[in-house]
Amino acid sequence: MERVPHRPSHQLEVLFGCGQFLGSQGQVAGFEEVVIDVLAAYRPQGKGRVERQVGIVRDHVLAGRGFSSLEEMNAAFAAWVPLRRAKVHGTHGEVIGHRAARDHMALRPLPQMPYVVAQRHLRHVGKDCLVAFDANLYSVPARKVRPRQLVEIRATKSQVTLHATVPTADGETLLAVHPRAVGRGARIIDERHWDGLPTGAGRRVTIGDGPIPPHREQSLRPETGPLQALLNRAAVARVEVGRRPLSVYDELTGTRPFTPNRPTKESR
Repeated sequence: MERVPHRPSHQLEVLFGCGQFLGSQGQVAGFEEVVIDVLAAYRPQGKGRVERQVGIVRDHVLAGRGFSSLEEMNAAFAAWVPLRRAKVHGTHGEVIGHRAARDHMALRPLPQMPYVVAQRHLRHVGKDCLVAFDANLYSVPARKVRPRQLVEIRATKSQVTLHATVPTADGETLLAVHPRAVGRGARIIDERHWDGLPTGAGRRVTIGDGPIPPHREQSLRPETGPLQALLNRAAVARVEVGRRPLSVYDELTGTRPFTPNRPTKESR
């Protein structure tokens, strides 16, 4: 980052060496009240100066030297900084240390609340108004979404918020807030979100209020082997199966049964 000269003191211009920047960078800039000045392609006067600092540190501090610890490297860099700040900058012609002090005075204090880094993903809502994220399920209000609707998930280390992709008439996008699940396979559900789901009132369902029809006992065949003994103990052995001759299927399919003794010409 580099402050552009001849700008108002309450703004900090951030230079980027590409034609567009990511949405997360724009959000950070808005939170920190930073103005982004997007550079045109192949503009060495801007982006080149930023990248030049890497080469300067490598050539003057790291080149031809070895360090046994991180503290030793930091000490070498701290000893070099005063030497660098005493030099005159080749672009603006000012002492680097004097220019840096003036720029620091123009910076605003950091916001009271820190910027919270959050993961952002798009997910579809299921028919049960649950949204899958990171191998866990989170509920959203059934009256505010529809099946297969896209919602945005913003997840931090401790919290998951679900937002609609299109704001309401009031400009609100927040749908639900949940604590982030630990592990996999968890269902984080607010039971109030079930309000609005179909109850199945207009469907044919089986209820337990009426009398249970009597079950017809079927005589079991004697156990003649391991398989038959297993079937006799299972509930499948009590299912009634209709029995009919195979000729019925021949009539339905229009086929004739196989007759091995067909009359020949000599027997006619």
